[in-house]
Amino acid sequence: MTWTETLTEVIDTRSFSNLWFWIVVAVTWSSASYFVMGVPFDLIQRAKRQGGQAMQDLQDAARISCNRFLHMADTAGLWLVGFVTFFHSAMLVIAFWYWVEFAQAIELIALPMTLVFELTLRLAREVRERGLEGPELVRKLMRHRFWTQLIGMVALFVTAMFGMYQNLTMSPIPGW
Repeated sequence: MTWTETLTEVIDTRSFSNLWFWIVVAVTWSSASYFVMGVPFDLIQRAKRQGGQAMQDLQDAARISCNRFLHMADTAGLWLVGFVTFFHSAMLVIAFWYWVEFAQAIELIALPMTLVFELTLRLAREVRERGLEGPELVRKLMRHRFWTQLIGMVALFVTAMFGMYQNLTMSPIPGW
């Protein structure tokens, strides 16, 4: 076996039967639900339980994250929307018109993450405009985490079902 055969065996573009794809899916969704608007979830829990300095740390972290997200949206928002729209349009055509498995796998991760990103931007705007602090900020962050996890569960279910369908209909023998 040559080194190119070994490399192509390790880096397989068949996504739904590849362990690395499922590791990426798990890491993506666990990171998305752990970092709520860029704030680590343990910081939210500590602020909720202890208050005081932990609450101040949460408010500072939330303010910094809000400023980061909103600066990005305000300076590059239109370009970002255009690029993301183009990316999803192209990937959806490649994935489901030309039936390319790698594009399907990318889209099944990227499309729900785009929805989570939009919800994060909406929350960042609300936090800045309403000046959310204290228990109200904690409540909004917890609600955002709930919706992120719900989107993640639906996305994982759809990805798993589609992946099983792909694996069951894909023949190991070409032409069958």
